[in-house]
Amino acid sequence: MIDALELLLNTSLWAAVLRIATPLIFGVLGALLCERSGVLNLGIEGIMTMGAMTGWLTVYMGADLWAGLLVAAISGGLMGLLHAMLTVPLGLSQHVSGLGITLFASALSYYLYRLIVVVGDLPPTIEPFGPLSIPILSELPVLGPILFSQTLPTYLALLSVAVMAYMLARTPLGLAIRMTGENPHAVEAQGLNPIRIRIGAVVAGSALMAVGGAFLTTAAFNSFFPEMVQGRGWICIALVVFASWRPGKALLGALLFAFFDAYQLRLQTVVEGVPYQLFLMAPYVLSIGALILVARRARVPDALMAPYRRGER
Repeated sequence: MIDALELLLNTSLWAAVLRIATPLIFGVLGALLCERSGVLNLGIEGIMTMGAMTGWLTVYMGADLWAGLLVAAISGGLMGLLHAMLTVPLGLSQHVSGLGITLFASALSYYLYRLIVVVGDLPPTIEPFGPLSIPILSELPVLGPILFSQTLPTYLALLSVAVMAYMLARTPLGLAIRMTGENPHAVEAQGLNPIRIRIGAVVAGSALMAVGGAFLTTAAFNSFFPEMVQGRGWICIALVVFASWRPGKALLGALLFAFFDAYQLRLQTVVEGVPYQLFLMAPYVLSIGALILVARRARVPDALMAPYRRGER
């Protein structure tokens, strides 16, 4: 019991929390942007897998790491565009389309990987983003190893939270997106096009999701395998509800899940006689519990999943 409590004082635990939270931050921001415009995107798991593969493959074929993230964002945006075209102008089921995107993107990622990459006994690897050592700040006690020795995409994820929060709350574009998710007919009455706003939000949100997937192959690991997203996309969908569709709370939710995940990995080394499967279950069970406590007070955007047809009331 004492050893388990001592783990909480280990700076490596908290540094790992921020690292594990990074793909979740990108994913939950992307899902949040889609849903604030009124579109549920259940394609996130496949989009993150596509981003992981295309980002890694771009670097593997000779481009730099930032080009890998850019290509991942483009591939995610294309998957988002497909989902948006099916659900926004055509008004098809957002659930069915999203699940179809997940299956399609996941299968396409694995097919392209096997088609292009020669896989031997060991998976091919790349040189990933390394931890950035910030002079003076990284040498600070406690905070230095936790906050100032992360990879650049982690800082990009944190910056994205601030940008998303400001954009949604303080800009005309953010107001248009939020109103489209609440009352698209009111947006139309203001001379704006809710269909274009929804499509743009889904494409941008899907690009963020794909960058979250690319983080796994270009920073957290250095190779690609099809199952590497491991349900993070579905966690992001739940975290949007936990966050009540607010970027700041989305960051908190991602950090909370990452803490559960990082802590259970370390608990396995100090607690004996407990099946490891229970430790693997713990982050998901605790996240579900936290979601249940918070979801009752969450206010869903009024027009979420409601098809919009111009001129109809």
